[in-house]
Amino acid sequence: MNIHEYQAKEILKGYGVNVPAGYLATTPDEAVEAAKKLTEETGSEGWVVKAQVHAGGRGKGGGVKFAPSYDKLREKAEEIIGMQLVTPQTSAEGKKVHQVLIQQDVYYPGESEPNEIYMSVLLDRATGRHMIMYSTEGGMDIEEVAEKTPHLIFKEEVDPKVGLQGFQARKVAFNLGLEGKAFKGMVKFVSALYSAFLGSDSEMFEINPVLQTSDDQIMAVDAKVSIDENALYRHPDLAALRDTREEDPTEVEASEAGLNYVKLDGNVGCMVNGAGLAMATMDMIKLSGGDPANFLDVGGKANAQTVEAGFRIILKDPNVKAILINVFGGIVRCDRVANGVVEAYKNIGNINVPIIVRLQGTNAVEAAKIIDESGLKVTSAITLKEAAEKVKAALA
Repeated sequence: MNIHEYQAKEILKGYGVNVPAGYLATTPDEAVEAAKKLTEETGSEGWVVKAQVHAGGRGKGGGVKFAPSYDKLREKAEEIIGMQLVTPQTSAEGKKVHQVLIQQDVYYPGESEPNEIYMSVLLDRATGRHMIMYSTEGGMDIEEVAEKTPHLIFKEEVDPKVGLQGFQARKVAFNLGLEGKAFKGMVKFVSALYSAFLGSDSEMFEINPVLQTSDDQIMAVDAKVSIDENALYRHPDLAALRDTREEDPTEVEASEAGLNYVKLDGNVGCMVNGAGLAMATMDMIKLSGGDPANFLDVGGKANAQTVEAGFRIILKDPNVKAILINVFGGIVRCDRVANGVVEAYKNIGNINVPIIVRLQGTNAVEAAKIIDESGLKVTSAITLKEAAEKVKAALA
């Protein structure tokens, strides 16, 4: 689950990470009031207006602006709030900006070349360990740094059984070329950042940039965080941070129905039980000459309600020319799924795309009979090959 920058910074602050002061605003008036509060609290005479959307590269799309006065701040807030922000990490349509973060300016006057550092904490699936990745080339696309100057990227593996050790945090600070107060500040920063990563059960914490100010403070100027959805049951406070406005509406609907759904760009909708079988089904669709329009896993307890919800979600995609249902009856009985398909078909009505149903496993024969005798525009299949051929024929 992705969260906004301002939310990520609240998490970081709770673990002792130094972050710039800032307030959320949803209107230009609120933005000006936020700036006045920051001036009172920090003495800041300049502010940064930052669009809050789930995407990186906001500055490149015009979603991050500096304002040296209240009038300019209002002007920048009016420009950003409500805009469709297009960045290298969004679709061509972009994302609508509903709110902005008004943040104190931490780049001090006269500071010509501030020291910006890249740092992230994530799981290295190849080793099963956590990894701190960092570079002196902060503020840039880390992919570009990795391609052109890979020697400037450092990695520190952390064994989750023992956690981050003091010598490792010091090694990070040393490799970044820091000294004195900045060195000590970075050691503290790295330790606090790793604690935040662990404590929130996150998949990734990315800080770009980490700033060394001219008076040697170390702070997280930006923050991009993704939390492991499988761990949200332990963090109801973090689950409440979800902003469904930033997600695909169809995927939100599927989530509420208990379905695992990801929209794709193809022409064959698929409904499957089990992630592995879903991937194999998508391959089969591709080999049959089609393209999968979605990944949809109804889980091991498919019934009439989940099947109907799956149908409705798939049919919202105007590109779908056929639907393939591929279910292996292990936990769930095939005849129950077949009855669910028939019931869902009748409830929805007016389905104008061919539907191929392959049911194998417990009570598969009975299921095929239910489908074939339903009188509906539904075709049964027994083998994967047969299902592929029927998908191909449906697309012809």
